[in-house]
Amino acid sequence: MKTNIHQLLTQTPLDTEVVVKGWVRNRRGSKQVAFLTLNDGSTPHTIQIVVNFDTIAEEILKGITTGACLKVVGKLIASQGQQAKEVVAQSIEVYGLADGETYPLQPRKHSLEFIRENAHLRARTATFGAVFRIRHSLAFAVHEYFNKEGFYYVNTPIITASDAEGAGQMFRVTTLDLQQPPQTEEGQLDFAEDFFGRSTNLTVSGQLEAELLALGLGKVYTFGPTFRAENSNTTRHLSEFWMIEPEMAFYNIQDNMDLAEDFVKYVIRYALQHNPEDLQFLEKRLLDEEKNKKQEERSPMPLVEKLNFVLDHSFERITYTEAINILLNSKPHKKKKFTYEVKWGIDLQSEHERYLVEKHFKKPVIIVDYPKAIKAFYMKSNDQEEVGKETVRAMDVLFPGIGEIIGGSQREENYEKLTERMTAMNISLEEMWWYLDTRRFGTAPHSGFGLGFERLVQFVTGMTNIRDVIPFPRTPKNADF
Repeated sequence: MKTNIHQLLTQTPLDTEVVVKGWVRNRRGSKQVAFLTLNDGSTPHTIQIVVNFDTIAEEILKGITTGACLKVVGKLIASQGQQAKEVVAQSIEVYGLADGETYPLQPRKHSLEFIRENAHLRARTATFGAVFRIRHSLAFAVHEYFNKEGFYYVNTPIITASDAEGAGQMFRVTTLDLQQPPQTEEGQLDFAEDFFGRSTNLTVSGQLEAELLALGLGKVYTFGPTFRAENSNTTRHLSEFWMIEPEMAFYNIQDNMDLAEDFVKYVIRYALQHNPEDLQFLEKRLLDEEKNKKQEERSPMPLVEKLNFVLDHSFERITYTEAINILLNSKPHKKKKFTYEVKWGIDLQSEHERYLVEKHFKKPVIIVDYPKAIKAFYMKSNDQEEVGKETVRAMDVLFPGIGEIIGGSQREENYEKLTERMTAMNISLEEMWWYLDTRRFGTAPHSGFGLGFERLVQFVTGMTNIRDVIPFPRTPKNADF
C-alpha cells in the first residue's frame, strides 16, 4: 500500500518496507548509484530515493528525468545526507516519462510569472503545492466554523438578473445568436427572445439571495464563485473569484463585528495548526524573495508572526470619522507622504488602512460607520451625526500588509428607508420586488459580510499576486487551461 511522503518523513519507523509514488524533482548520481528526489503533493518536502545499480538494473533508469512519475518499493532508512530519512529502492516501476528537454519545470529557480504560464503543472512545484494545500485547509475551516456556529450552507444563483453592488461590470449570459441577434422595434437587443426571457449575468455576489434565506433560516452562508468584468490587470484583481458571505437575522452591527473577528481568527488558527510545514516553507521563500526589495516594499513582519499578530490581538474598533482624524494628524499626512488625499468622505485607500493597522494601532482594525455616499443601497442608515455627514452601519476589517479583508454592514430592514435609498440611486423597485418583499412581510434586523476567499489565501500564504492563490486564474485576455 502506498504511503504518502509526509507520513514517511514524520511517522513511519525506520527499516520499514514502503511503497512510494510520486514525481521526480531532480536526478543525480554516479556510475554505481543514482539519487532521485520524489514528491507526491502531500508535503513541501521531498524524499530521496537511493538506487544501487547492483539491485536495480541501470537500464530501468534510462529516460527517467525531472517530471517522470514513478512507483518505488524499498526500505526506509536513516539518511547519510542532509535529510533525516531516505528510501533504498528494491524495485522501480515507471508510470510516465517526461521529455527532459521540453519539461518546463526543471530543477532551477523559476519566476512566478513563468510558472503561472505553465499553470497546468504548477501544483508540482513546492511553492504552489504549499499554497493549494493551505487553500484546502482554509476552505475546510470555513465550513467547519459555520457548521459549529449553527449556520446553514446555502447555494445562491450564479446566473442572476440583479447587480448586488451596482457596479455594472458584469459578464452577460446569453444564448442569442450573436451573428444575427433579435432586435426590438427601437433597435435594441431583444432579451425577451433570450433563454431566460430577460437580460442575465454572472453574479458578483450571493448576498441579496442569502438575505432572503437568512430571513427564514436565521443564519446562513454562501461560499461560491463570483465574477467581475472589470478590465483590470493588477495583482489584486481576478475576473473569477470565490466569496464567503454569511447573513444573519437578528444581528446588529456589533454582532456582525464580533462574528467577523471570531471567524477570521478561527480559519487562520486552523491553517497554523494544520499546515505548519507549508507555512514555514512559504515564510522562508518570502524572506529570500524580499532580500532584494526596498524596505518599504517588504512585508511588515515574517509570515507566521503576521498570522499570530492577528490571533494575539483584539481588533481595534473605531468609526470612520475617528480614522480620518487619526490620518489627518499623522506624520505621513503632514509630510505629504500619502499618495492619496485624506479628507472626510473619501473611500480609504490601502495605504491609509495599513497605516492604521501597522503604525498607529499595531493591531487589526475594524472601521465602522462609513459615509452613506460611498456605500451600497442596502446598508442601514445611522441617525445623522453632523450636518452633511450622513453615515451607514458599514464595517471593514483591516489586516497588516493587505488592508481591507472583510467588508460588511447591518442591512436596512425598514421598507420606506430602503425604497427611498434605492430610488435615489436609480435602482428599479419593480425589478427588486422580491428583495423588498422581505421588508414588507415580517421584516427583521439583520447583518452580514463578505470575505474574498482569494484575498484570505493571499494573506495566509504571503503570496503577493492574487493570481497565484487560485489554481487557474481568469483575468482580462486570459482564460487558458
